[in-house]
Amino acid sequence: MDDYRRIADRIAADIGRGRLRPGQRLPPQRAFARRHGVAASTAGRVYAELVRRGLVVGEVGRGTFVRATEPDPQPGHALTEAADRAPVNLELNYPSAPGQAELLAPALAPLLRPDALAEALRPAAAAGTRAAREAAAGLLAAGGHRPDPDGIVFTGNARQAVAATLASLVRPGGRVGVEPLTYPLVKQIAARLGCTLVPLATDERGPLPESVAAAHRTAPLSALYLQPTLHNPTSLTLSAERRAALAEVVHSLGTPVVEDRIWSFLHQGGEPPLAALAPGLVHVVDGLSKRVAPGLTVGFVSAPADRAEAVVRAVRSGGWSAGGFALEAAVRWIGDGTVARLADAKRRQARQRQRLVARELDGFAVRSDPAAYFAWWELPAPWRADTFTAAARARGIAVTPGTAFSVDPNRTPSAVRLGLASAPEPDLTRALRGLAELAREGPAAEAGEGSAGGAVRGA
Repeated sequence: MDDYRRIADRIAADIGRGRLRPGQRLPPQRAFARRHGVAASTAGRVYAELVRRGLVVGEVGRGTFVRATEPDPQPGHALTEAADRAPVNLELNYPSAPGQAELLAPALAPLLRPDALAEALRPAAAAGTRAAREAAAGLLAAGGHRPDPDGIVFTGNARQAVAATLASLVRPGGRVGVEPLTYPLVKQIAARLGCTLVPLATDERGPLPESVAAAHRTAPLSALYLQPTLHNPTSLTLSAERRAALAEVVHSLGTPVVEDRIWSFLHQGGEPPLAALAPGLVHVVDGLSKRVAPGLTVGFVSAPADRAEAVVRAVRSGGWSAGGFALEAAVRWIGDGTVARLADAKRRQARQRQRLVARELDGFAVRSDPAAYFAWWELPAPWRADTFTAAARARGIAVTPGTAFSVDPNRTPSAVRLGLASAPEPDLTRALRGLAELAREGPAAEAGEGSAGGAVRGA
């Protein structure tokens, strides 16, 4: 076994025995190297191995800390399945409008006739039906751009749409440019595809076009995965100028783009989708889980005409096809205006919940958009994301640490994402108030959480 792994095993054992407490800071790597009589490069590999095992987190400018929350064997898992460990769950983010079930039921009633049900229960093709493609094209139209119905492919949900599209574009060993904070499931997809996520340099307006070109010069990028509208977790929406600049650079490089628009229905700005600016390269992914409900949903991929068949093949190979019943229900909900009515109701609800955030977290560094169902909270010092997450959970509130979104495990922000959609409004208000109190008290008030102390002596 390599020396660095033996050293990592000893540190892991110390963490397991409690000699290194949650929240403790490990020595700087050079000090660690001197103490253990190893090269600085070996110390770096030890720390990287501990990060890989989920035992420590690295924070730029602050150091490397023993995790205060249990490592998740499936990063991003809490964002994709129900977490019931805390009474108020601000990890999940599935909006539900008042009277939603009553709005959805009428369109399903005709499908319960035996003849209609028999047809709806047949397997659905990845390309769906002409009616489904036309309905989806209308739903995905934005900024004066309406996708070609013949390029639309259907999946079981939006997550599967992302997976199928990336699988159709990226071979093992490929590189995908992403925002430094990205949808956690994309990290899992990349690991399964055997590809590398490349964080792009950004400024306050989003990914820098020159960073795309720079990353491509280092080694060709197989694709980009971007969330240009209501980016999750920061809520940033790219300006029309930044979109145009990004479209220009991907045109010059010929790099395909996966444009995730799952939250875009909440935003009513005039920015064109990237698909309107680079139509031969951009693959739009979207779905009904946020607009409608997570339990009976459909995902969409709007692909360039010459790439639709490749996406279809990826859908088939992954077993990601939409169910026939769900697809037929989606066509009816889109056609009778139910989806549009639900979207309007959820826009109003999101704005109301953002007002709660503004009121309860007044004075804190919260980044969000009035239209978004989530907020990115840059925590006050000396809080760190994992210690705050653990302390919040001890008080019955589940939040998502910034590590879930960070592409570089050695650059983890001292921030948490608050999902505003799933909790009932009274619970959300109570949770926000409790989190504000916790933030003001500081980690020293949390007995047993192990505040970030000085350099570890026994490492």
